Amino acid sequence: FAKNNPRVKSSKLIYFFLMDKDFGGVIWTKHALDKLNERGISQSDAWATWRNPEQSKKARVPGAWVYYKTYGSQKIEVVAKKNPSTSSGQAGEWVILSVWSRPVYGKQGKIEPFWKFLMRKIFRG
Repeated sequence: FAKNNPRVKSSKLIYFFLMDKDFGGVIWTKHALDKLNERGISQSDAWATWRNPEQSKKARVPGAWVYYKTYGSQKIEVVAKKNPSTSSGQAGEWVILSVWSRPVYGKQGKIEPFWKFLMRKIFRG
């Protein structure tokens, strides 16, 4: 349905153009912006994941890092790399290379059915 629907295509195009390749003071590659759009991840959530991750590790790409942060039942992962310093001594800029999300399993507490909660409260003793 979505592939042949011109409305969906145009909304994705508009969404892409609303994204900022310099959002948050970092450089966003076209690939990263495409993946945000494809995967329905907000640019601000991806930026917040990079800026204030819950954890990070070295990426497969030399010099790059993967930053992780969980939002509800989704874990966002951002791959970023710092450009080398310039010859004038200016610090290199960070570049967001890719972004994706994964569902989080087993971390949410089991929700007690309401009837069980009610029975527990009534017969608590």
